Amino acid sequence: MLGKNLVLACIASGLSAVSYAADNAKVAWLEISGAPSERPHELAWLVGSADHPTLREVIEGIDEIAHDGDCRGVVIRLKDAELSASQVEEIGAAIKRVREAGKKVHVFAEGYAATDLMLGSYADEIIAQRGGEVTLPGIYMEEMFLADTLAWAGVKADFVQVGDYKGASEMFARSGPSKEWDSNISQLLDSMYQHMREPIKQGRKLDDAKLDAAMNEAWMADAADAKRVGLIDAEADLPALSDHLKAAYNGEVEFDKRELGDAGTMTPDASNPFAMMAALSKQPKNKPTGPTIAVLHIDGEIIDGESKSGFSGGGSVGSRTIRNALEDILAESNIKGMIVRIDSPGGSAIASEVIWQGVRRVAAAKPVWVSVGGMAASGGYYIAVAGDKIYVNPSSIVGSIGVVGGKMSLKGLFDKFNVHVVGRGRGPRAGMFSSTSPWSVEDANLVRQKMTATYDQFTKRVTAGRSGIDLKTTAEGRLFTGDKAIAMKMADKIGGLDDAINDMAESLKIDEYDVMDYPGPRALGEVIQDTLGGLMAAPQIKSPAPTPVGAQVRDVVREVVGERAWKQLAPQVRAFMLMRDEPVLLTSPHAIIWK
Repeated sequence: MLGKNLVLACIASGLSAVSYAADNAKVAWLEISGAPSERPHELAWLVGSADHPTLREVIEGIDEIAHDGDCRGVVIRLKDAELSASQVEEIGAAIKRVREAGKKVHVFAEGYAATDLMLGSYADEIIAQRGGEVTLPGIYMEEMFLADTLAWAGVKADFVQVGDYKGASEMFARSGPSKEWDSNISQLLDSMYQHMREPIKQGRKLDDAKLDAAMNEAWMADAADAKRVGLIDAEADLPALSDHLKAAYNGEVEFDKRELGDAGTMTPDASNPFAMMAALSKQPKNKPTGPTIAVLHIDGEIIDGESKSGFSGGGSVGSRTIRNALEDILAESNIKGMIVRIDSPGGSAIASEVIWQGVRRVAAAKPVWVSVGGMAASGGYYIAVAGDKIYVNPSSIVGSIGVVGGKMSLKGLFDKFNVHVVGRGRGPRAGMFSSTSPWSVEDANLVRQKMTATYDQFTKRVTAGRSGIDLKTTAEGRLFTGDKAIAMKMADKIGGLDDAINDMAESLKIDEYDVMDYPGPRALGEVIQDTLGGLMAAPQIKSPAPTPVGAQVRDVVREVVGERAWKQLAPQVRAFMLMRDEPVLLTSPHAIIWK
């Protein structure tokens, strides 16, 4: 990777002088579809990442346009994009760099929602498909409180939390929000709403009154009405977009389609029956050969043991997997520094501490900085304070310094289904995690003692890593957006992953360097084995097993709440399922945000 400072120096010295073609204007065409991932999926090294580019690859693609002397502008087509607010802020910074290089940026989409309009506001022009839909009603949030539902089903939620503002247990333990949680989430929502409005106000040159008027009318508008109220600049049919752009470039436009991501190393030959066997045995390369900055990804719930993910990445972050990756980073002399990229609501308290120790082990030998994507909450923030410097986006969510623990007593549910459970145990505390009985007062006190010790350790990690922080205003489960986190000394600088990487390279005084993602990719055979598990065993002829009751309930809930709500509800349910194995968690609630 060529350092940004060297590129800018070359441009300034005239080595990359801008020269435009005399006839057609060359305009780059770049598409963003779906949700860019934080890191390459498991098999990107083999099959490429063009179908699922990472956020960093999207930003690198935009930066290449800024440095292309023959390119006069770019059309960024949002093709069913699903961008978060923090991703918009990082991509928006790259768009600014393109405009600062003297090039025009146009955003085109068939329809626009809030984050699409936020991104478009960084550009010179927002263009909608003629007749397309533009919606900007605001931000609406729904939280589910299941205490009464669980009671009706015969389940008693037995939770203890340390931190009055934590709120992670309230979904299961209460019928409505506590005063502290209501205050916590309300101020967070105020900040998120402000961060949605500010780029639109600045980019569209609207004051608060005009934006309010536009939102009141464009809760569901067509392109013509959205243009009239100032949310977009133009409407055009996609096939005629080049004609629309003639005015901006004083003549004909020639599109130069840019591909995002890497091609991979696999070149399958359909006529070769051994091609798949060769691919199964192929090993990925993940060893630096020159100066390198490592990016360690903490994305998902934090668990003990190995990370769990499939072909498309994501999943959970295992402490053993991360510690192994940290040791690899520490052992590589070519790795000059490490950025820990975090997008996690937390999880296991033990796993968070194990990872914290590993990060500090690397930090003793190399600079370690942190970049927060959408969230570094609870266990995610626990790990973040292990870094020497923390970068956040304005819309990043940080904090939730608190602890929650508990279990579900299912006796009433079992009684409803006439399930008779007989428990047997040996030992003074063997029955503490019985599925049929709540905690006794003595049990709950013991759990609280353990949780208080964990909370004390958490706060010690925070105060050691964040000099000058005031726990009276930042701890006990409070959540903050990135801009507020800086003011409260919970973070250091506004900026995305790209900013953190380039700033680290500058501090290390390296101009040419590679960026490598950790944990590294695995071989195709390993991914298939982990994904399919026991299905890799010898085939047997048997009747299909019935779908478990739990899976049936899950499918019903998923159908009732809808796919969009389920995507955000499922991680919260999974986080609490960790309590089957560990009663004390550093986890943050997942809010359901409707856009």
